[in-house]
Amino acid sequence: MVIPMDKICSNNNGFTLIEIMIAILILVIALFGVAGVTVSVIKGNAFGKEVTSATTLAQDKMEELKNTAYGSIASGGDTDSIYARTWAVTSDSPIAGTTTIVVTVSWNRGGNTHNVTLRTIVAQ
Repeated sequence: MVIPMDKICSNNNGFTLIEIMIAILILVIALFGVAGVTVSVIKGNAFGKEVTSATTLAQDKMEELKNTAYGSIASGGDTDSIYARTWAVTSDSPIAGTTTIVVTVSWNRGGNTHNVTLRTIVAQ
């Protein structure tokens, strides 16, 4: 007995090779998109960590200067392996009997210089 060809092919429940290849292509494109976003998130987190460290260094120096005797506050700077910290002291600014303190922390990332600057005014 011979079975007609239309009876053999009419009961196909599987996927064709083209459908599988298209599904794999869509999956690969989605995975590349996720990988790109992951790299951006990691770089953003690293930059955020650097900004937090720079802000902490600036705050520490600002607190140290605010707790120094008024007549002993002076400009200066220091560096470590990544950050350069400078502080500028301007007497009688903005008015007589006050001093303006500006603390700036700088660092390089990807060929660009980034800064965190804190300012305060202390009185005699």
